[in-house]
Amino acid sequence: MPQSAPPPSDESGSPSAGGSRARRALLKRLADVVSLPGSRVNAFERAVVGDLLVEMLRDAEPAERMRVARRLAALTEIPDSLVRLLLRDESGAAELLLDECNAFSDADLISCAHEAGHSQRLAMAGRRHLSEAITDALVSHLEPAVLDRLLHNKDARLSQTAIEELVSVSRDASGLIDLLLKRAELRPSSAYVMFWWSNVEQRRVILSRFAVSREVLQEVVDDVFAMASAEGWQDPLARKALQFIERRQRNRAAIAKSPYDSLDHAVQVAAAGLTPELASEISYLAGIKPITGAKIFTDMGGEALAVLCKATGLPKECVRQLWRGMRRPEVDDTGQPDARLAEVLVTYDMIAVDRAQTVLRYWNWSLSSALTIQLMRAIREGDDDTLDEYSVPQRAAMLALTNEFKR
Repeated sequence: MPQSAPPPSDESGSPSAGGSRARRALLKRLADVVSLPGSRVNAFERAVVGDLLVEMLRDAEPAERMRVARRLAALTEIPDSLVRLLLRDESGAAELLLDECNAFSDADLISCAHEAGHSQRLAMAGRRHLSEAITDALVSHLEPAVLDRLLHNKDARLSQTAIEELVSVSRDASGLIDLLLKRAELRPSSAYVMFWWSNVEQRRVILSRFAVSREVLQEVVDDVFAMASAEGWQDPLARKALQFIERRQRNRAAIAKSPYDSLDHAVQVAAAGLTPELASEISYLAGIKPITGAKIFTDMGGEALAVLCKATGLPKECVRQLWRGMRRPEVDDTGQPDARLAEVLVTYDMIAVDRAQTVLRYWNWSLSSALTIQLMRAIREGDDDTLDEYSVPQRAAMLALTNEFKR
């Protein structure tokens, strides 16, 4: 009985590194069968062929896996066993399929995001029409290049959980801030938090885009103020919401107890030196809690100071007085107006009173009333795993105050 011919060899006499002609032909034929329409091959037959193809591809050369991937890229349905193998392939086949193939379900892609490598996640981040479930899986790995590509992908949908995670990461990855500001999913709650570590231009965008008016709210609930007053403001939930909506910012009750005639008077005194006690008093007079005031007065950029002054109806000169009281330079080494102070004054001019109040009240809401003992403990311990248990303002407080509580 005649023996079959030995496999083709390279010059050294060993089998060809590229595989035999029979192997290449077989891989091509099996891929062709998998690619046949449903009228030619049923689902069970396709699955069996797929299993056989997987067994061959496990030990096939990278170039052979790439050839099969190119053949399958145009398909809208690929056997599950092939999907699992090829999406975890390190030869480049996975990236090719992730760039070109539409046959994968969300479950396939989520599994790939968690079980495959960085290169697959990077390729996946550029795919069109990514759902929130997939982007959540990609974001969870916190890989800078993946996050950057994902934020550039206008066809990817981001959940609020993912946005909050990205906002948190942007504290140490400033390159993400501009990309986040362009995302339609970014909400005021996240933007107001990101304000604290944004640069001058980014802060200006946040205040221009997210400092919304409360005019509609004020019109809708105008008669509710009288109802709440008649009840003696006894309902804490209604009182808290109405305090956010009302037009008046300054705390008249605090002014009546204060050693200063007015908020303006307290600020004038602060020009000689802003002490912690005076900062707390100004905070009370301005209708905010001392922790919110401390965050504003220690803000290195200074734009938060402009928001405080505009929201409380203080004139522009009060910005200068507080700036002086914080021992910050009003002129540079050449005698020209300090550039940082000039930017703060521009911010004061650009924002309307009502919009400044929205920002200030949200800061106060998230940095004070949302700050429970449990939340403070979670901030200290970096308890990000329980983030979903907290409300929106509580999560904002976690993001804004994490560094302060860990000092």
